[in-house]
Amino acid sequence: MQNLGSALSLIRTIPDYPKPGIIFKDITPLLADGSSLAVIIDEMNKVITGETIIAGVEARGFILASAMAARAELGFVPIRKAGKLPFTVLERSYGLEYGEDVIQVHTDAFAGHKNVLLVDDVLATGGTISAAINLIKDAGANLRSVVVLLEIMDLGGRARILRDHPDVQVIALATA
Repeated sequence: MQNLGSALSLIRTIPDYPKPGIIFKDITPLLADGSSLAVIIDEMNKVITGETIIAGVEARGFILASAMAARAELGFVPIRKAGKLPFTVLERSYGLEYGEDVIQVHTDAFAGHKNVLLVDDVLATGGTISAAINLIKDAGANLRSVVVLLEIMDLGGRARILRDHPDVQVIALATA
């Protein structure tokens, strides 16, 4: 069985993707290794402390969040890019390291679930996660924690999230 360090070592660095100057952290080799994925999911699930549903941010956050939810026998809510959800939505725009985007969630996504855990793969500038936190709060749910697989320290995402949401705990399995 893999250990956490071995699993994390499968994350590869892709320079200049999706545009020059960006250093992309590719988790697909980790996802392709079943025992490594299991180790990651087990580690990430250790942060669940009373949450009743798990939300994941498109797209790689979906993979981790849905696997965590299934393992913990909790529900999963997708936070999607604009235009992908078929029902009435709430939305937030946000800045990325390399552009701008909009995410959405169904207005009733957290009905009956007040305590939400938010999951994403990488914390970079914090724009996506801050927007997702706002959506969860806009929907009337309580978010105490965010868990990410990897945090890129030099981009200041944690500081941004804590400035905008000082009541939210940010947990990263690894840093780069």
